Amino acid sequence: MEKVLYFSLILSAISVCGGRIVKVPEGPLVRVEGQAVVMRCDVSEYEGPRDQDFEWTVQQGDKEVQLISTFDSQYPSSVFIDRVRSGDISVKKLSDSSAQLQIKKVRATDSAVYRCHTPSTDNTVSGNYAAEVELRVIGDTLKVVPKIPQPTVSQGSLLELYCNVTRAFTEHTSISVTWSVKKATTTEDLLTVGPGDKMTPGSYYSQRYADGGLRLDLPGGGIYGLMVTDIRPEDQGEYVCMAREWTRQADGSLHKILEKMEKMGNVTVTPTAQSLMVAVGMNSTTVNVGDTLNLTCSITLDNLVSRGLDVTWQFSDGTTSSAPKVLVRLDRDGVVSKSSEQIGLLRLTDLGFRLLLRRAVSSDSGNYSCLVRVWLPQGAGKWYQAAEKTSSPAQVKVTQLDPEYQVALRSVVTPQFTGDPTELLCQVNSVLHMQASRLGVTWLYTETTAVNQIRSPVTVGSLNERGSLLPGQDYKTRLEAGDIALIRSEPDSFTLRLLHARNTDMGSYVCNVTAWTQNRNGAWDRTKDVSSSPVTVQWTLKTPVLSVAAHRVREASTGGSTFEMSCQVTGQNLQRPGYSVVILTQEAQGAKPRKVLSLTADSVMQLEEWAEPSRVDSVVLEKTGPLEYRFRLYGVQVSDRGLYYCEVTAWTRDQGSEWIRAVSAESNKMEIAFEDTGPVFNVSIHSDKHAVSLGETAKLLCTLTVKGASPNTGDLSFEVRWFQSRMQAMENGGVGPLIGMDRWGVVRKSGSNGSCDCSLERSGPLNFVLTVHGVQYEDVGEYYCTATPWLFSPTTGAWSNSHELTSSPIYLSVQLALWESLKMPVLYGIGASVLMAIVSVLLGIAGARCCHKSIGTSPRSRSKLVDLEMD
Repeated sequence: MEKVLYFSLILSAISVCGGRIVKVPEGPLVRVEGQAVVMRCDVSEYEGPRDQDFEWTVQQGDKEVQLISTFDSQYPSSVFIDRVRSGDISVKKLSDSSAQLQIKKVRATDSAVYRCHTPSTDNTVSGNYAAEVELRVIGDTLKVVPKIPQPTVSQGSLLELYCNVTRAFTEHTSISVTWSVKKATTTEDLLTVGPGDKMTPGSYYSQRYADGGLRLDLPGGGIYGLMVTDIRPEDQGEYVCMAREWTRQADGSLHKILEKMEKMGNVTVTPTAQSLMVAVGMNSTTVNVGDTLNLTCSITLDNLVSRGLDVTWQFSDGTTSSAPKVLVRLDRDGVVSKSSEQIGLLRLTDLGFRLLLRRAVSSDSGNYSCLVRVWLPQGAGKWYQAAEKTSSPAQVKVTQLDPEYQVALRSVVTPQFTGDPTELLCQVNSVLHMQASRLGVTWLYTETTAVNQIRSPVTVGSLNERGSLLPGQDYKTRLEAGDIALIRSEPDSFTLRLLHARNTDMGSYVCNVTAWTQNRNGAWDRTKDVSSSPVTVQWTLKTPVLSVAAHRVREASTGGSTFEMSCQVTGQNLQRPGYSVVILTQEAQGAKPRKVLSLTADSVMQLEEWAEPSRVDSVVLEKTGPLEYRFRLYGVQVSDRGLYYCEVTAWTRDQGSEWIRAVSAESNKMEIAFEDTGPVFNVSIHSDKHAVSLGETAKLLCTLTVKGASPNTGDLSFEVRWFQSRMQAMENGGVGPLIGMDRWGVVRKSGSNGSCDCSLERSGPLNFVLTVHGVQYEDVGEYYCTATPWLFSPTTGAWSNSHELTSSPIYLSVQLALWESLKMPVLYGIGASVLMAIVSVLLGIAGARCCHKSIGTSPRSRSKLVDLEMD
C-alpha cells in the first residue's frame, strides 16, 4: 500500500511539472511616450491543438479590462476598441505557440500591468495559463543642445566639440552621447560615452583614441565635451551630437528607448601645406672666390604651436639632371647634420634659417634652395609629416679668372702607305692663370667624306686630370692592344701615336685640351676647354687585288668515288695577309648557294651547312700550300651533284690579334655530274665439298656482291633465307624456307623443316654460312639462298627494300663405299654358316653314339661273312 501511494505522488509531481507554461518579458518595461512597444507572449508544454490562441487584458486599479484577442474580434473592451480598430493596438501571431502585443504610440495612460491569457485546451488543468508584465511609460524629456564649433581650424590644431544633454530623472534609465562626423559618402563615429561609465571609440578613430588624440571633457551640468587634438584634413565634415536613452531589462541587457541627434556644424581643416611658404632672401648673387656666402631661408606658417620644422639646404650645379645635393640639415629636434668648417646653419628666429658657406670656390657656383618639412604630433610620441615645400632656387655665381691658353696640333710622322706609323703632337702654349689647375686632353677623329656630307666626330680616347686613359668606344680594342697610344710627354704636350695606320684612320684629327680645378671636396671640376685646328692625315691607297682559280684534281664519275678540287690564291697590295676559305655548292647555275665548310684565317675548319650527320667525315678542306687549298668529298652520292667553288677572303692583321677584312673573291665552278642507277646486288653460293659422308658436317656459303654507288656500311642490310629442294618437297607442292636471318640479324628456323639439324651465321658483311650438322640421307638435295637488300635513306630516315635475289642451286650428296655396304651382310652370312656347321657336327656325333649302343657284341662268324657282304 505504501508503494502504491509513493508511485501516485511521483506521477502527480510529474504531471504538475509538465503542465502548461505561459511566459511574457520580465518587467517592468520602461518606454518613452510616443514610442512603439512590443510585448511577446509564448506558451509551451500544452496539450490539445497545436495552434494556440492568446488574450491580452489590462489591470486598471482593481478592474481587469479586456484588451485584444487572437480569435475573438469582439473581445476588446469599449475603452480600447477604437485604438484596436485604428491599428494603434494590435496582436500578431508569430507562430502556433507565440504572439506579440504591439502598441505603435504608447501613451502615459498606458502604464499598467498587462496580462497574457491562453485558453485551456488541456485534458487536465496544470501549470499556468496567464502571465503578466508591468509597463511604465515615461515622458520625452531628453534634450540635446550642441555648441557650434569653430568653422575653420588649421591642421594640427585642437577641435572642441561640446554638447549639453539633459533629461528628467527616471528610474531604470540611463543615457549615452555619441559624436559623429558626416563626410561625403560616409558617417564615422568618433567616440561614444555611456551608458554608464563605458567609452567606445569609432573603428576609424580607435587608434587615435588609444594614442590620446581624443580626450573627454565633462565639466558637469549635463555638458559633454570632446577634444580632438592634432586635427587632420581628413577630419573635416559636418559634426553631429547624438543622445540616446536606455533602459535595463530584467536580464541585465540594455534596450534603447529614445534617440535624438543635433547638428553641431561644418568644420573645415586648412592643410598645413596650404599655409606653408618658403623663400630664399635673394634670387641671385655673386661672390668672389674665398668669400663667405650668406643665404637666409624665410618660412611663413599658420599656427606654429606643436609643429616641428625640418630645414635642409640643397645645391645643384645646374648642368646635370641628377638630384640636388644636400649641404646641411636641421631636423625637428634641432640637431644639425653634415655641417663642417666650410658649411654651417644658424636658426635666427622661429621661422628664419641662415646658410653660411665659407671660402667659396668656383665649383660652388650653382642653384641653392631651402627644403622645409613640417611635422605634426600623432600621439604616443609619434610624428607624421604634414607638409613639404622647396623654395625657388637662388642662383649663386662664384667668380674667378679662368685659365688662358692656346692649343696647336701638328703631324710629326706622316704615313705613306697603309700600315705605316702615324704620330700627332698637341702642344699647349701661352698659358696664363693656371694656378693649381691641371690639363687633360681628348682626341677626336672625323672621317673624310664626300662634299656636303657631315660626319660627327668620334672620340679616340682621353687623358683626364689624373692622367688616366679613358678609351673611346670604337677604339677600345685597339687602345688595349697597344695599336694606338695616348701619351703625355710633358705637362703641356700630348701625343697620339698610331703604330699601324689603317685605311679607316684617314681623316681629320683634333685635340681638345681641358683645364680642371679642384673643389673643396677634393673633386676636380672642368673650368675651360680649348680645341686645336684640325689636322688631316691622308695617304695614297693601293687597292688590294685577289683572284682565285679552281681546278679539278680527282673526278667523281660514279657514286661512292672521291671528288677533289684545288683552289689557287693570288693576291696583290696586301700586307701580311691571311686567307679564309669557304666551299660553296649550287644545284645549278643561278641557284641559291649553300656553304659546305670553311677554313678561317687561323686554319680552323668548321662545318657550315653540311646537314648530314652520318657524313661529317666525308668532307675535308685543308691548306696544302701557302696559297693553295684543297677540298675533298668522299663517297659521292647523287645528292652531292652540282657546282662547287671557293670563296676566299683576304685579311690583314694589325699589331694585336684582330683580323681586318681586306678583299674577297670567288673561283670558277667545278661540276659533279654522273649517271647513277643505284647499287647493283649479286648473290652466289658455293661449298668446299659437294659430297660428304653420313654424320659429317656440311657448310654452304652464300656470298653477296655490291656494284655501283655503294652506301655506307651502316646504311645497308640484308634479309637472307636458305632453301632445300627435295623430291618429297616438290611432290607436296612447293619448297619452304629451311632457315633464315632477318635484316636485324635474328635467325629463325622453319617449323616445316624441323628435322634438319642446321644453323645460319654471318661470317662477314656480305657472307652468310649455312651449316648442316650430322648429314643424313634426307639432307641430300639441292640448296640455294635468297637475299633481300634493305637501304637506309639519311634524308628521310626510313629503310626501303629492293627486289629479292636468288642464287643458283648447289647439290649436296652423301658418299656410299662398297665394303661399307657389303660388310654387314657378309659378316652375317659367315656367322650363320659357322653356326650351322657346328650344329651339324654335333648332331652327327650324337647320332653315331646312339647307333653303336643298339648292336650285339658277339663276333661275327666267318661262315656268314659272304652273306653279310651280299647283304
